Amino acid sequence: MLFRSFVQTLPVFMGYLPLGIAFGILFSKLHLAWYFGVLSAILIFTGAGQFLLISLLSIHAGFLEIALASFLLNIRHMFYSLAITDEIKNFGIGKYYILFGLTDETFAVLKTNKETLNLTQKEMEINYLFITFFDHIYWVLGCGIGIFLGEQLGFQPQGVEFALTALFSVLTLALLKNSKNRNPFYIALALGVVGLMIFPKEQFLILSMVCGIVILLIFRKWIANNLKPHNVSAEN
Repeated sequence: MLFRSFVQTLPVFMGYLPLGIAFGILFSKLHLAWYFGVLSAILIFTGAGQFLLISLLSIHAGFLEIALASFLLNIRHMFYSLAITDEIKNFGIGKYYILFGLTDETFAVLKTNKETLNLTQKEMEINYLFITFFDHIYWVLGCGIGIFLGEQLGFQPQGVEFALTALFSVLTLALLKNSKNRNPFYIALALGVVGLMIFPKEQFLILSMVCGIVILLIFRKWIANNLKPHNVSAEN
């Protein structure tokens, strides 16, 4: 199970390591103690949120601004947690660590794993824990290396930050391929295209999230019942 989980997280490793290095290099430019960067990787563990933190710290933003911006940016993780609550509710104490480490990429790997593997509850719990742990380690390792490179060798991270976009695109396509209900993907794709044309780029993420939530709430019954005709046919 340990090796299987490691193999499942290799795509995340390929994205988290260079992206974590980019974060570490950027963090080193703040001239703060190196261990604050490592602690942020361990305790915050959110790529976009940590990059946002660097931007806010660089302009000397206050605690309230940092807290509010971080909440709005990472509010999507609340919905990730709700989406796997039924799957992990009977897990042991490890379920709290799984919820803590539920990044975009970890969520995608877990959902893909559920669709493709037939595991017992105990096997699934161990598998989920290992996947979350490995992804966490990759991120901390990348951030630590980046801080070292930035402070000791003066590396610059231009262009490396695209690794997260590429990584999430690959994981999304894998999840789409194995998903039985693809309507949420199509809604998100249409919303993204329309949003790029009408939303200001500074508020694109927040406005897209709000619109996506509203649309999913309005059409939730249609999305949830999308598979019912297929299930009825199979029973007949």
